[in-house]
Amino acid sequence: MQTTDRPLQKNASATVYSVLFTISIAHLLNDMMQSVIPAIYPMIKTNFNLSFTQIGLITFCFQLSASILQPFVGLYTDKTPRPFSLATGMMFTLGGLLSLSWASNFWWLLFSVCLIGMGSSIFHPESSRVAHMASGGKKGLAQSIFQVGGNAGSAIGPLLAALIVVPYGQFYIIWFALAAVIAIILLIQIGKWYKNHLYLKQQRPAKAIDLEKPALPRKTVISSIVILLVLIFSKYFYMTSITSYFTFFLIDKFHVSVQASQIHLFAFLAAVAAGTMIGGPLGDRFGRKYIIWISILGVAPFTLMLPYASLFWTGVLSVIIGFILSSAFSAILVYATDLIPGKVGMIAGLFFGFAFGMGGIGSALLGWLADHTSIAYVFKICAFLPLIGIITGFLPNIEHHRASE
Repeated sequence: MQTTDRPLQKNASATVYSVLFTISIAHLLNDMMQSVIPAIYPMIKTNFNLSFTQIGLITFCFQLSASILQPFVGLYTDKTPRPFSLATGMMFTLGGLLSLSWASNFWWLLFSVCLIGMGSSIFHPESSRVAHMASGGKKGLAQSIFQVGGNAGSAIGPLLAALIVVPYGQFYIIWFALAAVIAIILLIQIGKWYKNHLYLKQQRPAKAIDLEKPALPRKTVISSIVILLVLIFSKYFYMTSITSYFTFFLIDKFHVSVQASQIHLFAFLAAVAAGTMIGGPLGDRFGRKYIIWISILGVAPFTLMLPYASLFWTGVLSVIIGFILSSAFSAILVYATDLIPGKVGMIAGLFFGFAFGMGGIGSALLGWLADHTSIAYVFKICAFLPLIGIITGFLPNIEHHRASE
């Protein structure tokens, strides 16, 4: 029995980089396809004569469909893992892209983005579980590798949209369906690995099972989760002002072309991808609470300066903001899974779902606000959101608590 357990422990503790990078590539493709939606906003606003409120509603419907199912998908798959649900989710995304390329009215646009959102709601909880399973204990690093794929995809999407869709028209969105097909093939392979390694969950050593008991009182855990969700609110409300309206802000204030504005958006999103990569490992090394604090509150001086900067400094500040702010999510997600061990799917679903939900609600509200004031006013108001990061000080130091046990 003793000899049987050793290989099991060795396998359970090994970091499976091939799986981590494969799921990261799938995340890249998934988020690249999703980022086509905001990237074509200037084009569809003109083509369909939409208001900013309607643009906000498109994002709201996409983000709502991407968020509302995630906690339930995560909770269900915590109890009943579904290895091939990843590929199934990507099929919804494929259908949504095909529909979006043919959409001829506002309601068809809404239906199309809802399909893409449903694909996302299935993909994120289970793919986070795969990253957790393959982490070998390096949870921050694994989550960063997974997240950097998504953020890189979000950066590449607007650039490809500027090169493929904007010059040639809406129908050329159909070319992004090829990425969905590639992602489905990759996720079928991930599903096979996932299925073959489910035995690790059932056969972990007793010590590993003991580590999954909550280390903090229930009241502390609940209050900490609420704080983390408030931090997600501040981060994603601000992020949606950039992803949904930065192109409009640049066009309105500096009179740049649509393609030039999307290149600026690409620079911001590329900085987000780069910043994501450092958040997890730094959290593993120095403590996730401090990374969350620095990431959200530390970006406030730059967000406050951005609405008043020149075009050059707007570009520089947006890159700095993207780099610093993006390091928070991996740290927040791993911190939350440490608070409630053994519920990776539920936590991933809750936090991804809440993030997407806040992005959707934020986009709708900010679109309404832009219609009634101006895009410049929206950015001046949103600049204060990172100051909410000060409440990070109320989070317990989980690493110190575990070390003292």
